[in-house]
Amino acid sequence: MLRTHTCGQLRKNDEGLDVQLCGWVHVRRDHGGVIFIDLRDRYGITQVTFNPLTAQRAWEIADTARPEYVLLVKGKVVLRPAEMINRKIATGEIELFVREVTVLNTSKTPPFEVAEGDGKETLVNEEVRMEYRYIDMRRKRVLKNFILRHKIIAFIRRYLDGVNFLEVETPILTKSTPEGARDYLVPSRVHRGQFYALPQSPQQYKQLLMIGGIDRYFQIARCFRDEDQRGERQPEFTQLDIEMSFIEQNDILALIEDLFTKLVLEFAPHKKIKCKPWPRLTYDAAMQKYGVDKPDLRFELEIVDISENAKECGFQVFSSAIKQGGVVRAITAKGAGSFARSEIDELTEFVKKFGAQGLAYIIVREGGELHSPIIKFLGVERAEEIVKTMNAESGDIIFFGAGNKFIVQESLGNLRGELAKKLNMVDHNDLAFAFVVDFPLFEEEKKGEFFSPSHHMFTAPKPEDIPLLDTAPQNAKCLQHDVVLNGHEVAGGSIRIHDPNLQSKIFKLIGFSKEQEKYFAHMIKAFSYGAPPHGGIASGLDRLIMILADEENIREVMYFPKNQKAQDVLMGAPAGVTTSQLDELGIRVVENL
Repeated sequence: MLRTHTCGQLRKNDEGLDVQLCGWVHVRRDHGGVIFIDLRDRYGITQVTFNPLTAQRAWEIADTARPEYVLLVKGKVVLRPAEMINRKIATGEIELFVREVTVLNTSKTPPFEVAEGDGKETLVNEEVRMEYRYIDMRRKRVLKNFILRHKIIAFIRRYLDGVNFLEVETPILTKSTPEGARDYLVPSRVHRGQFYALPQSPQQYKQLLMIGGIDRYFQIARCFRDEDQRGERQPEFTQLDIEMSFIEQNDILALIEDLFTKLVLEFAPHKKIKCKPWPRLTYDAAMQKYGVDKPDLRFELEIVDISENAKECGFQVFSSAIKQGGVVRAITAKGAGSFARSEIDELTEFVKKFGAQGLAYIIVREGGELHSPIIKFLGVERAEEIVKTMNAESGDIIFFGAGNKFIVQESLGNLRGELAKKLNMVDHNDLAFAFVVDFPLFEEEKKGEFFSPSHHMFTAPKPEDIPLLDTAPQNAKCLQHDVVLNGHEVAGGSIRIHDPNLQSKIFKLIGFSKEQEKYFAHMIKAFSYGAPPHGGIASGLDRLIMILADEENIREVMYFPKNQKAQDVLMGAPAGVTTSQLDELGIRVVENL
């Protein structure tokens, strides 16, 4: 090997050793003749020293070296003088006196600094970072995230192997089926005019594995969905996929809670899991109290339904909302009484992004005095009654949302997070895990004459709600379960349908024609050959690692992510292909549709 040690390996006990190191020039310093280079690889940094009096030729080569040159150095390990010890790095007690150096490769001036000055990261435009990702990943912060990712995935593999799971690789080229998101399609050259699809998830394969008797399966799976991009979504992502047979919902929840709890203790011991065991919320409670089905539970700020208080009030915005079948809900923002009017106006504009018409409020001042433009309509007595219901005290503000239930939920749910930021209520070292259960089997609003699955079409209804499929399907609950963490969904799954007759009934309720049912004929056929009861859960690993790494978006923990336009700016993808390639596939590109 070219190197005997890495750049993060040598210590004072290695004094006197002859060694060879390879790495990149991190920083070069010329101190009046003697040249010092911090040589870097992924393991750390070692200071290597070039003295013209003892190694003239090596010094001459070092004099030409520039940042990101790749060097091989040979020399002896010596102790640094006490006053020169660098306590900031693991190798700071030693340095390498170089006698020979070879330039393995030169480098152009990088588009941005790799070395952080004074411990501070250089801010670089993200598009530039993605274009030069191979340089970006040399930086300490990015490398740290990649190492964390590797260790977490290795830990998961060891854990699941220890409880009798088999790791299985399911196909990447599969069949396009209507499962929700758009598929990425791959044309077949052999079967012209026909297409494979890249898997949105291994959902059908893992159920088929259960039918095949592989009763405990997992996979670190690549998944592909042609969706609009945002901070926590990518066209391709990595999912921890788990499926189990002969289990109940509690078995799945217990497994994932134990796995994630141990994972946090191992890799984020500085963080605190807020509640043990993890709390369980019903979907209905989550939506009413927090406005979302993935609530951030690091802080309180619960939403309260005050529709009864507002039903016959004199404030038309409230009363008309109730008459039209809507709701009136409110949040007590503790300590927000110091907000300036301009801050309240900003919050009003904020909720308008989510369809709200405005944001009513009542400020509780010292001595219990109430201040609000709506009090003249409500009346003091009704306003005081609402303040009591909301447990508001001096220095608090009550914010109200009124109107369509879905708009009120979304606007107040987002307002809740915005208030928590403004009031510094978020402890970034808290991990507020929770389960959300008892989801509706179908979306509340029909699409035409038919229902849309709340999760996916293989999710089992709760056994006691199966009779509702014949009378009131919209009221049926299902055995879906989500894991939420700090306002993100980090895992989701369900108990699956394993009865072919029940599966066919669900297909009919969601409006599948006979032609559409043929997409899943293989599943119905498989169910008829002794399918065991089964269920599972899948976790978006990129999202989970993002949270544990204290990052704001999943691109920071992915090796080669796409940008916000779903483009790989490093490779230049997507890109056109040659006419001969299209001809071979029997495909014609239609411009300007």
